[in-house]
Amino acid sequence: MGLELGERHRASREAQAGARLAAVCADEPDAGNLPVAEAKPVRATAARGSTELDAEESLEEFRELVSSAGGVVVAEVIQRRARPDPATLIGTGKVEEIRGIAASAEAGLVLFDHDLTPTQLRNLEAALDCRVLDRTQLILDIFARHARTSEGKLQVELAQLDYLLPRLAGKGKDLSQLGGGIGTRGPGETKLETDRRQIKRRIDHLKEELETVRRVRKQQRQRREAVPVPTVALVGYTNAGKSTLFNQLTGAQVLQSAKMFATLDPKLRVIELPSRRRVLLSDTVGFIRNLPHTLVTSFRATLEEVAQAEVLVHIRDANSTYGEEQKTQVERVLGELNCLAKPRIEVLNKIDLLDAHEREGLLARSEAGAEVAVSARTGEGIEALLKAIDRALYTDPVMEADLSVPQQEGAVLAMIEAGMVVHSRAYEGNLVHLTVSGPASLVGRLRKYRLGEESR
Repeated sequence: MGLELGERHRASREAQAGARLAAVCADEPDAGNLPVAEAKPVRATAARGSTELDAEESLEEFRELVSSAGGVVVAEVIQRRARPDPATLIGTGKVEEIRGIAASAEAGLVLFDHDLTPTQLRNLEAALDCRVLDRTQLILDIFARHARTSEGKLQVELAQLDYLLPRLAGKGKDLSQLGGGIGTRGPGETKLETDRRQIKRRIDHLKEELETVRRVRKQQRQRREAVPVPTVALVGYTNAGKSTLFNQLTGAQVLQSAKMFATLDPKLRVIELPSRRRVLLSDTVGFIRNLPHTLVTSFRATLEEVAQAEVLVHIRDANSTYGEEQKTQVERVLGELNCLAKPRIEVLNKIDLLDAHEREGLLARSEAGAEVAVSARTGEGIEALLKAIDRALYTDPVMEADLSVPQQEGAVLAMIEAGMVVHSRAYEGNLVHLTVSGPASLVGRLRKYRLGEESR
């Protein structure tokens, strides 16, 4: 069931808060195919003009997260409180209600759309007599499901262990597999201390392996930088259509899915722009509201592709009812990566899902240059996007030049046709007079054939 978040009696409206519970039937081996229950936390009421999600929008997003984790929602409850309860977050009365719902649904797992403190987690598990996971743990589980490469698995494991370490109290039985073997404990050492020591050792090992990955990526970037091929990174909220757009632009066949966080590992492909310049296009992991800090830290090696990009293409879901909130969250993560100052192109995707009036409005704004409206699924607006990327690049700028090339220089003429835009062509005796535009690096290689040039 769903309850609307109402206003509190306080005029400032700052005291309103809510908590949401849902029981879901999870299709995951670890849970033994048991139903799952989910809870929604306290949220402050948004002031006019704020980009905060309202109750229904937050509930809709959390449903998508649960679905991406393999669950099916069967019941929902929203709790309203003036302030979170320090012991259980939602209060003893609501805990009893959740206990009844979980028991009637035979739920083996309760999910909270809020981060729980170690104390709250222990108290809730004791009171509900079933497993309890908070929002961050759910996101980490989704990442673990979608990790395919060894690098992705390392990054997810590091994030999981970083989050688990301060929450080890009372987990001795669950973590018994971490111990074992003669000599793993010293005299008088508790199981908790052994678990912590072994997890810290594993974290150090993972950091060393990821540092090796970072060094390899740095070497690869240095080799790329030897040739003036700039990188353009696709960034955006999860499920905004980045991978679909990446496939549309590159012809690649990377996984595109309606599930959240389908892409964890960066993909790089070369594309050609209208100016005939070539750039590397990078598909990156999606962002989300309240993205766990452990993920930002652990995925630093992957997100370095964003930090090193010359231009960011921010993909937004034009069909989303909370696009401004998504934009704010993406910019928040970009701020953590010190990337807000980079040239950024705003792209409104999924315009094929809009009605005719909305599409016309977006296309008019796109023509004015404010944003670029596209449909990654149908290909509409792709040419306008490529031109926008062309204008935003500053490495290897486009230049115009007048060339005079002997007709017997077939290799030179072929190079011009392949790498430059020919605006005019005229023949005079054995010479071909050309007016062209192309990358400054290529124009420079044709210096001896140039009659004059000007930067465009």
